[in-house]
Amino acid sequence: MSAPGTAAPGSGALELPPFSLDVQALDLGGEVKAVGLELVETQNREPVRGKDAAEIWSAVFPALAGGESYALDFFSHIQRVREFCKMREIGLREAAERCVVLPQPNREQLRLIFERFEGETFGFRAGAASQPADAVLEGDLSKCGLDAYQSAYTRYSFCAICEPEDGWVTLLSESLWPSEVIRRVRPAVQPFDIYIARPN
Repeated sequence: MSAPGTAAPGSGALELPPFSLDVQALDLGGEVKAVGLELVETQNREPVRGKDAAEIWSAVFPALAGGESYALDFFSHIQRVREFCKMREIGLREAAERCVVLPQPNREQLRLIFERFEGETFGFRAGAASQPADAVLEGDLSKCGLDAYQSAYTRYSFCAICEPEDGWVTLLSESLWPSEVIRRVRPAVQPFDIYIARPN
């Protein structure tokens, strides 16, 4: 856990941080290993959205990657993604008929991406295999979206399904379990007023 509550002046009651990041193992069936991350407002449990969410996620993902290379995958509304990246000089690779890859955007670029495409579902993969073209995965992303990660994630440190509007990320990974996720992200979110918890 991180950023425990502090006593509200004069009340004696604990005042919890405004944001919470819940990290928990997920049962997706079969042999799939997954961890869920949920970013919510502590009081009302609503997803954190907008600039606050974009800043937090743009700190969380490089921390999860832990110094390894990473890339983002978009498979819908890709013309909007192309235009956005061109206007902001964010590197982009045409990967398949309906898939574009953003290799290694920096933290500020990640913030812009999470803010602009909050209403979209997109992917994030980390590990040595994320920089060269992965024609099989990128072709599958073009055809069936992020379901393609289920058969590919073991080749990566992790593959993540990002749903920022819902405050939700699903990590598919053989090497990241909830305690390791928390260990990696805790220093990255320290500048934010955020409570990290394992609900179960």
